[in-house]
Amino acid sequence: MNAGHRLLIRLTGGKVGHSAMGMPVVELTTRGRRSGEPRTVLLTAPVHGDGSYVVVASRGGDDRHPAWFLNLRADPDVEVAVQGGPRVPMRARIADPADRATLWPQIAGRYRNYAGYQRSTTREIPLVHLEPRG
Repeated sequence: MNAGHRLLIRLTGGKVGHSAMGMPVVELTTRGRRSGEPRTVLLTAPVHGDGSYVVVASRGGDDRHPAWFLNLRADPDVEVAVQGGPRVPMRARIADPADRATLWPQIAGRYRNYAGYQRSTTREIPLVHLEPRG
């Protein structure tokens, strides 16, 4: 899915693909937990503001966490680019239970696909804050 999304952005010269369903699309770069190599994915950010973003580790409702989530759990120092802009150093922070309890109803209520993903799996889908470092 990421490859198709990247192709859409490239073919339209960035005019299409930097937002989805009213959410900004962020380019998240993590460091591979085994390889140490940079790994980049495109993700929607249902909550955002003041240069910070919240992304959802849904993997489409799969029973396994996405690789990018496992990578940032191992190394929370990440980079985020928005709308084809420069990569900005950020720190990932997994939402604690109280924070998730507040955010999840807002996200799942506004973006029903996330609610469907949660129904598809027995794991609790994590929410991740991406915040500027420093």
